[in-house]
Amino acid sequence: MSVYEILELILLPLLIVALLSLPVYAAITKKKSGKSMRRAMLANICAFGAIMLAAIALPVGGLVFADTAETAATAASSSNGLGYLAAALAVGVGSIGCGIAVGNAAPAAIGALAEDPKSFAKALIFVALGEGVGIYGTLIAIMIIGKLG
Repeated sequence: MSVYEILELILLPLLIVALLSLPVYAAITKKKSGKSMRRAMLANICAFGAIMLAAIALPVGGLVFADTAETAATAASSSNGLGYLAAALAVGVGSIGCGIAVGNAAPAAIGALAEDPKSFAKALIFVALGEGVGIYGTLIAIMIIGKLG
């Protein structure tokens, strides 16, 4: 291995990780606060996005390659990957929606229950409706994976 390849494989990723972790280190050690910390985190997010776009657009060295044209054609024509992605999105987005719904409904239900203990059943229904979104996302994912197999 040449010096360039070692630099490419080891030092470049370490430099990128170090640069991206600087604002996090500043937040942990409390060297920055308020607006300067927000600016540092925004710069961190922008730098991460730029690095990811550069990594997609300009693959480094010969690390990204396809063995044969047949393998690439098989992977491109296969719909299993998109099916698994759809299943993951169904669970992920359903769980996020469930978290938002329960996060808003549960405190309101607790407040209503504190004022009127007879409202327990009504409050429970609203919280359960929010949890249903996550269950529906999981069921859809199970159905998608069942079709793939």
